[in-house]
Amino acid sequence: MNRINKFSLKDKIAIVTGALGLIGQKHCFALNEAGAHVIVADLDRQKCVAFAENQLESSMGQQIDVCNKESITGLLKDVLNRYGKVDILVNNAAINDMFEDPKAAAEQSKFENYPLTLWQKSLDVNLTGTFLCSQVIGSQMVKQANGSIINIGSTYGINAPNQNLYKETDGSQSFYKPPAYPVTKAGVIMLTKYLAAYWGQHGIRVNTLSPGGVRNGQPDFFLEKYSKKTPLGRMAEPDDYQGALIFLASDASAYMTGANLVVDGGWTCW
Repeated sequence: MNRINKFSLKDKIAIVTGALGLIGQKHCFALNEAGAHVIVADLDRQKCVAFAENQLESSMGQQIDVCNKESITGLLKDVLNRYGKVDILVNNAAINDMFEDPKAAAEQSKFENYPLTLWQKSLDVNLTGTFLCSQVIGSQMVKQANGSIINIGSTYGINAPNQNLYKETDGSQSFYKPPAYPVTKAGVIMLTKYLAAYWGQHGIRVNTLSPGGVRNGQPDFFLEKYSKKTPLGRMAEPDDYQGALIFLASDASAYMTGANLVVDGGWTCW
């Protein structure tokens, strides 16, 4: 195979969970541009269908609740009925805590006060959701003796959050990065290693893609602090991860499994 052609995903079938999010949409575009038929999977079926039909080529939109095994099984059945196989799974669905009342965020986001309900919700979506999607869809890949699973991690699954980043210029702290997101993303990285070792004999590759922070309307003080702590001097743009995703999904990474590909502008090297 020509070396450049190893990056091709022509006629591959790729499922992306959490596909309607900022980064999820970019994942879908990248996979589709590389030749894959993309299953746009998220909670809102109507929006998934509209995105697949209006923004992508030869793709389909499907509703999925990653916390519900029956929902995942139903999605897989529909995919197999249409395409007969599944080649790529991108476990992208995740919750990153946002607090409805900014005035209460400073107290609620403190570890001492962090609500158990938010902790449990993040565990359910970020970790159990990745487990269930991998279990259901990965089992189909085992039957095919082929497949690539890409779990979306985070630099916060490697390094603890620096709470000073969230401190405003006057020294006040209106928000603390809560514990659930880093803990669940660390769990995703270990689940990747477990599945890589478990399914390697069946030809299934499982890797993590760990992004750094993405610029998305954060306050100027946060952007400045984050950029100063990043060797490349900026936060990521939403499409900065597309090349890495195609690499992990394609034959270009055929001898790569159990790895954590960190794309963070150098954030974790300091």
